[in-house]
Amino acid sequence: MEADRKVAIITGGSQGIGAGIVAGYRGQGWAVVASARTMKPSGDPDVVTVDGDVADPATADRIIGAALDRFGHLDTLVNCAGVFMSKPFTEYTAQDYALITSVNLSGFFWLTQRAIAEMAPRHGGHVVNITASVAEVTNSASPSVLTALTKGGLAAATRSLAVECAPSGIRVNAVSPGIIQTPMHSPESYEHLGPQLPPLGRVGQVSDVVGAVLFLESSPYVTGEIVHVDGGLTAGH
Repeated sequence: MEADRKVAIITGGSQGIGAGIVAGYRGQGWAVVASARTMKPSGDPDVVTVDGDVADPATADRIIGAALDRFGHLDTLVNCAGVFMSKPFTEYTAQDYALITSVNLSGFFWLTQRAIAEMAPRHGGHVVNITASVAEVTNSASPSVLTALTKGGLAAATRSLAVECAPSGIRVNAVSPGIIQTPMHSPESYEHLGPQLPPLGRVGQVSDVVGAVLFLESSPYVTGEIVHVDGGLTAGH
């Protein structure tokens, strides 16, 4: 592998937005390490797959190790793995809390810590966190305090890390999607959202989120930014 080849790690890379981001970076000629709880091997020699629970520090070690062993270095980490759950606040269980906080916060924390430790000596790198508009815009039809708690924490961590890591040449940004149509739900399931639709009057596509991530990748003077890919939802509140 040539030393100047760019390398990205992408979590949640098996389906939906994560799979779209993997394809987006490959389309830019990047090598990719893609991780998910269950990840099929790739036939692409420039894609390495790693299965495992991203909330486990041992999985973080294996993901970073795979990038270094195969490609020799790491340029970008995209923290896309996440869990969304809608329930009335008093109905959340201890198991719900453990699941959502482990993936949305612990998964981000351990892997990002290891990635930044590898990036800093090279004086450069980029972290992109996928947050969610629910951290800023509430919807009584879909109560989701635990998702808001964790994704809001991720947004705050993005800004904090951006300032802390700037002297090391490392940028930290986030993309905050609104309602995005993914293959995990049928197109018909989005047809009756009515007043829940954002000002643009439609749901977003995976390609919209991928475009925002690649925009941040190509913007070397942008750090600490949260790009809202939500059809104007945040602006309208």
